[in-house]
Amino acid sequence: MLIVKILLGFLGLGIVVFVHELGHFLAARAVGIDVEAFSLGWGSPILKKKIGRVEYRIGLFPVGGYCKMRGENEFQEAYENRKNAVSPEPGTYMGASPWRRIVTCFAGPFFNLIFAALAFSVIWGMGFKVNTLENKIVLISSINPDARYPADAADLQTGDRIIEIDGAPINYYHDIREHIAVNAEKELALKVERDGAIQSLTVKPEMDKRTGEGKIGVYFWSDPVIESVTSGSPADIAGLKAGDRLLKANNKPIPYTVALLSVLEEQPSVLTIEFEREHQIIQTDLIMSYTDAGTTDLGITYQAVEYQTPKLSPINAVVKGAGETWKTLVISIRSFSLLFKGVDLTQAVSGPVRITYMVGDIAAEGFERSFGDGIRSMMNFLSLISIALCIMNLLPIPIVDGGMILLWLAEIIIRKPLHPKVIAAFQTVGVVLIFGLMIFAVFGDILYFVRR
Repeated sequence: MLIVKILLGFLGLGIVVFVHELGHFLAARAVGIDVEAFSLGWGSPILKKKIGRVEYRIGLFPVGGYCKMRGENEFQEAYENRKNAVSPEPGTYMGASPWRRIVTCFAGPFFNLIFAALAFSVIWGMGFKVNTLENKIVLISSINPDARYPADAADLQTGDRIIEIDGAPINYYHDIREHIAVNAEKELALKVERDGAIQSLTVKPEMDKRTGEGKIGVYFWSDPVIESVTSGSPADIAGLKAGDRLLKANNKPIPYTVALLSVLEEQPSVLTIEFEREHQIIQTDLIMSYTDAGTTDLGITYQAVEYQTPKLSPINAVVKGAGETWKTLVISIRSFSLLFKGVDLTQAVSGPVRITYMVGDIAAEGFERSFGDGIRSMMNFLSLISIALCIMNLLPIPIVDGGMILLWLAEIIIRKPLHPKVIAAFQTVGVVLIFGLMIFAVFGDILYFVRR
């Protein structure tokens, strides 16, 4: 299964990078810049065919691709030969006007946005099932009385239903998570249903320093009714079955599933469960074992809420896909600002190893459920990565597309070609920055897998 996840991860990440390079390729051809080679995959070409002026290749490593434009390194040659200016030929990258170079640079990130919009459109066109929980909450302070979070300061209570956040209707727990996560340190207006009455409250999520997400200190409410029991697990050995309703654990009431957490934190060797089955109260003992990290698995899953989104028409799916892309883009840009607010960068910044693993892991889990779920899960995550790649490439950092756009804008402003020494120095800084970022990201990936 690990090999399958790795292969799916490489495939997914390769698609996103290939789409990016395809944008550069099509834009270069459109503005009159000659392309010498366009490759699917990296490394030595195992297949190649020249059509017109372009040599199309399939690389040894089928991950991503590249677009090699004629004359794109002319500034480097001019710098090495100590020339004061590039002497480009017509049809080369440096021979094109600055505006044409800007269009070519921008096309890569733009195609990533187009890909994300199309992927989201496919997802909404197919329709999908969502497994979630109701919009009823449990305060963490109800489980851990010593804890205090924004939810407590806002006068939220266990058993409340959050029905609206900043005017947006809330139907499920994942709606709560979605709104809270992207609004760290921002006051939010809530409408809460409590004992049949509607109350208006205000909460200000605090920022999780590990991830940059907002949090208010609530768990989901889930009735402690068993959905399934894993064969051979402690719960199975103790005789628990689907449909049983947990009442007590080691004499502590279990009104909702997360109430078990406070009992399990004590790491009892025997967990005495009182439960209801067909109107009878029964008691059983679970023999417990724990990992070195202190975690355990009872082998129980609980009932969740499942709903099916409608299959949208092609036009409505495209509109919805474009809207989801825009919303994700705005949230992603806002999230970048959190990197400068004390967030643990080893948690918040993912490198290629972690991203590849996550793509493969999410896709594999989806395919285990069904082929359709696998496609939807993979497309959804690739959309998010594609949008992130778009943003990263448009940052004004040397060597990436945003940095090159900045260079060519400067050329337009000063109305003359930049000195090769300036371009070379700019690129050198970029290489150092990108190399340093890659080392940091890979180090974070190593820590991520060590902590798992």
